[in-house]
Amino acid sequence: MGARAMHARHDAREITAAGRAAFMARFEREVDPTGVLSPAERQRRAAHALSAHMSRLALASSKARRSRKGARDANR
Repeated sequence: MGARAMHARHDAREITAAGRAAFMARFEREVDPTGVLSPAERQRRAAHALSAHMSRLALASSKARRSRKGARDANR
């Protein structure tokens, strides 16, 4: 109930802005640990690192679903 009331009063992007910024900062540190890249290049590379991360998660999820489906089919 509390979450619904909060989201009724505030924009979700506003609520999660700090978390999203921290998440992206992780990838910026990953691609430029010494801080030598220009901000634009760091952001470009961080966006690619984020995309690669999400692709890895999607692949792992797909494998897990396939494995569960195989286990269900074997039990039939």
